[in-house]
Amino acid sequence: MRVLPANMQAALPPNAAAAKYQNYLLGRYASVRQILQLDGGCDFPPGKGNMASRKMRGFSLIELLIVITVAMIACGIIFMTIQPALYDAHVNAAYDNALTQLRMARQRAITEGKRYIVSFGAAPPPGAAAVGTAQSIQMWRWDVGVPVSPAPVLVSSVTLPADITFQTLGGLPAPAPDGMGAGAKAIDFDQGVGAGSINYVMFMPDGSAHDELGNANSGIVYMARLTNVSSTRAITVFGTTGVIRGWRITQSGGTRWTQQ
Repeated sequence: MRVLPANMQAALPPNAAAAKYQNYLLGRYASVRQILQLDGGCDFPPGKGNMASRKMRGFSLIELLIVITVAMIACGIIFMTIQPALYDAHVNAAYDNALTQLRMARQRAITEGKRYIVSFGAAPPPGAAAVGTAQSIQMWRWDVGVPVSPAPVLVSSVTLPADITFQTLGGLPAPAPDGMGAGAKAIDFDQGVGAGSINYVMFMPDGSAHDELGNANSGIVYMARLTNVSSTRAITVFGTTGVIRGWRITQSGGTRWTQQ
């Protein structure tokens, strides 16, 4: 039974109202037991008076570990959900960079009346110094000189994301985009000219694409994420017109190439 401090009991009136008043005081002071204890005379037994102190103790170690575990599981689910989108972003960035370099080179050749070359990979175009890597795309300007043209001058260079390379993987749809090649070579320009398979294309002031010998230079370049054939992107160039077209693999109506 709860008991009021002696000094508070002495102050109660000796009648029936005192009992009610005492119960009222007990109810009021049960939730503030800590305050009454400061008086030194209160002798409340353990009970509801401990509720406030229990609420103020904070999180236990087990509760904290549960919260951390739930948070880690949620982060894992989110990462697995967005991971494919991140991979697509990488290959799309590589494709966009290659397409931009080709279109910019052609436009500058037309606007400036000069020859512009785009090379893929480490090997430079004829007469130029090697500056690239296996995952780079370079744009060069090749001025005309008399009696000999100077070496091509590097204008810009971009590098593919670390997980994207120039490559062809097994299982590519047939036929190849615009019927160029058989999908066996990642960089395959100068198709139908000699041995073909050169790694660059040169745009002329009239917008057409040639090699350094003046032959119309048609070809294709592939890029993909390692071991993922469905991530493959391709770009084709028509030598006589210089038309540039981009392609990707889709599953609509079966696996096939679709122009972007």
